[in-house]
This record gives sequence, C-alpha cells and structure tokens, in this order.
Amino acid sequence: MKSLYLFVLLSFSLHAQESASPNELFREGVDAFYAAKPKESVAAFDKLIAIVPDSKPQLWQRGLSLYYTGDFKAGREQFETHQTVNTADVENAAWHFICVARAENVEAARKALIPIEGDTRVPMKQVHELFAGKATVEDVLKAAESGEGEALKNHRCYAHLYLGLYFEALGDEAKAKEHMLKAAKDFKMDHYMGKCAQVHVQLRGW
Repeated sequence: MKSLYLFVLLSFSLHAQESASPNELFREGVDAFYAAKPKESVAAFDKLIAIVPDSKPQLWQRGLSLYYTGDFKAGREQFETHQTVNTADVENAAWHFICVARAENVEAARKALIPIEGDTRVPMKQVHELFAGKATVEDVLKAAESGEGEALKNHRCYAHLYLGLYFEALGDEAKAKEHMLKAAKDFKMDHYMGKCAQVHVQLRGW
C-alpha cells in the first residue's frame, strides 16, 4: 500500500510538471535563479522551451543561469540567439563576452565582442568600451557617478556588477570579489541584475 501511495504521488508530481504553463515555468526558472540554484533554473527554462520553442531567443535569463552552471558554451549560444531579437543591449554583449572569456580566453572574447549601438545607458556604454579594451575601470566608475538617490545607487550597482564580472573573466578573483560585494551589498538593488550580484556572491561563497 505504501509503495502504491508513493507511485501515485510521483505520478501526480510528474503530471503537474508536464502540465505547468509557460508562465509558471518562467517563474520557476527565475525563482530558482534567485535562490542560487542555477541548474534548476536552466531545467525550468528548458521545459519552457520544449513547450514553446520560439521563446528561446527571448530568454536571456537562461543565459545567466547557464553561466553559473559553468556551461559557458551554451551560455554563449543563448546570448547569440538573444542578439537576434535584441540588437541594442550592452548587457547581452557583456554576458556573451564573459562566457567566451571563460570558455576560451579574453583575447577571443574581445574578438567576438558583439558591437552595440544605441545603448546610451550609464554606465553600460562605458562597460562595453571597457570590455572592448577602449576604456578603463576608472571610466566606468566615473560614468556611474551621475544622478541622485536611487538612480545614482542603481548606476553604481550596475558598474560594480559588470566590473566584478569583468575581473572574473580576467581571472582576478580579488578584484572580482571587491566589486561584486559592492554591487550585492553596498549598492543592493532588487531588480534582476541586482539579484544577480547577490546570487553571484552566494555561489562564490563570498
């Protein structure tokens, strides 16, 4: 009787997963990422893609989760796919860069850096120039010191997040940690990229 009960529960669980809606699977993927469970996040996004194949190009969130599973090749492919539907976002180019850098090296990442025009957000324009080797860390930090209140805090969060990722790509753990802790704690934000900084810190044990 006990084994039958477990079988019924398992069958119900599998059926529930199979019948989950695309919105539910997307939420599951996001929630798993926020909980610092990137493998579970990727699994949820993959289930979503299986149901709605055309959703894949839109799922940049899946690319972040893939990065944190260490599957840099698949992460690169996800960001290249996202580029086909979102051509003017420095963040997509930046994540593509770090995936290539981790899978190969920084020189290869610079050669493959996706050109972006039209993204004038502070400090993302400067971040792109830094990743291209045309700007300095100080240029990014200086650009982030604009605005007031929450806008200023947000600019600083983004600057330190991407500097943390940049130094991780370079293999400089000390500087990666320094900047990522600032993004996750000193300039903590509750949006997706702010959460990403917090997840990064948690997964790295910082």
